[in-house]
Formats: sequence, structure tokens, C-alpha cells
Amino acid sequence: MMRAWILPILLVLSGSLVAAGEIARGGIGEGAVLLLVFLLLAGVNSPLVFPRSIGAVEAQRRSAVDGRPVVFWRPGCKYCLRLRIRLGRGAHRSYWVNIWRDPEGAAVVRAANDGNETVPTVFVDGRPFVNPDPRWVRENLSPSV
Repeated sequence: MMRAWILPILLVLSGSLVAAGEIARGGIGEGAVLLLVFLLLAGVNSPLVFPRSIGAVEAQRRSAVDGRPVVFWRPGCKYCLRLRIRLGRGAHRSYWVNIWRDPEGAAVVRAANDGNETVPTVFVDGRPFVNPDPRWVRENLSPSV
């Protein structure tokens, strides 16, 4: 769990230091803007941006029942973030598995990617697709929910 928060915490700490240095030099406005940028970067790279993750076993079970895609992701992955943003509100029509929180999820991704933890890996109808085009994923989302 802590591994998912390392990058956001480092961004907040470094942003605070940079902003404090700028404010100490008299640039209050610049310091505030820098701090805001670092806080925004921390938020975007945190697990909070993604839908609630569930375990790989549960996600695969649910997907077999309703046909929704399963997205394996990890915090700090720019491709996962791109997929999440491009899916918009439709992201909730798939199951999200954080491979840093779920060892079974990491094992599924490694099995699909020749031993590598390449994300996002999206399973549709039980078949893996590595870093697929977000438009393609959106087209494969279940219309329900």
C-alpha cells in the first residue's frame, strides 16, 4: 500500500520545498503557483484518481458474469493515467486492479506479458491487451451501469 503513495508524497514534499524557497526570495505568488502545480501532480499520480480497485480473482469472476473489461494498473503509470482520463466517467464500467496492492493481479499481468509487469493490461473476454488505445477500450465497455 505504501508503495502506491511514495511518488505523490515525494511530489508534495519537493513542491513544498521549492515553493518555500520561492516564497523566501519574495515570490509569494510564484511560490503559491508552484505548490499548486506540485499538489496537482501528486493528486494525479495518486491512487485517488482511479476507480476503487478490487482483487484480480474477484475482478475476473465478475467480468465472467457481466462481460466488463478488467484493467490492471499501478499508480504513477502515465499510460494508466492516460487510459483513466480518456475513459472519463466510463472508467467505472470496468474493473480496476492495482497490481501494487494485489499480488495475484501482478502475477496475472506477468503471465500475460512474458514476465513483465507492463500496465495497463486490459482483459476483454479473457484475452489480454497491453496498453490498448483508450478509444478501443471505451468501445468495449459494457453499456450498463
